Amino acid sequence: MSLRLHQIRLPLASFTLEVDVTFDQPIAGIFGPSGAGKTSLLDLIAGLRRPVAGTVQIENETIFEAGSRLNLPPRLRRIGYVPQDLALFPHLNVRANLVYGYQSGVPENELFSLGHVAEVMEIAHLFERNVTTLSGGEQQRVAFSRAILSAPRLLLLDEPMSSLDLRLKERLIPFLLRIRDEFRIPLVYVTHHAGELSALCDEVIVLERGQFTARGAPPDVLAP
Repeated sequence: MSLRLHQIRLPLASFTLEVDVTFDQPIAGIFGPSGAGKTSLLDLIAGLRRPVAGTVQIENETIFEAGSRLNLPPRLRRIGYVPQDLALFPHLNVRANLVYGYQSGVPENELFSLGHVAEVMEIAHLFERNVTTLSGGEQQRVAFSRAILSAPRLLLLDEPMSSLDLRLKERLIPFLLRIRDEFRIPLVYVTHHAGELSALCDEVIVLERGQFTARGAPPDVLAP
């Protein structure tokens, strides 16, 4: 993956998010306290927030450029986004939630077929269940699967395990690694829990009040 955020400026309520960074690892972690600007960073990558300055590029494609007023709509960026609340539809069963994730206009690809994704993420037996009857870990796997089914070139995860206990987190981590290895989708993973980053990420970038303050391998950045 090559995700480039060049001279980005996004004013927030109490500070301005200012970043200039290239992500080039399979799983990059963004670490920082609540209110540091982590979710806003994901929002601008996804196209849900518009910076006042800077450029966003994925691979060799520019998807946002303030100077030329280029701003590719979220639906055309081919970026999967799993927010903190998962955004599952409570009135639909699992199958209906998953089908909603299919991306129109993407060529037929067995790798991202419903059957294959359900097999890899171990959710086929849940298809007819309403999502409100699922456990927290099952809901997470459904949310991940729906994002995968859009055949994204990048997946953004905003504190996806914040509501889970340690046991469930440990059970979910292998599924996130499957996303990286089976589907070859790079991930940007946001959290304020150091243990998740140590288990998952190739590199960690620390964000504090809209500024990157450290970057490196998890043992180096997260050392007490």
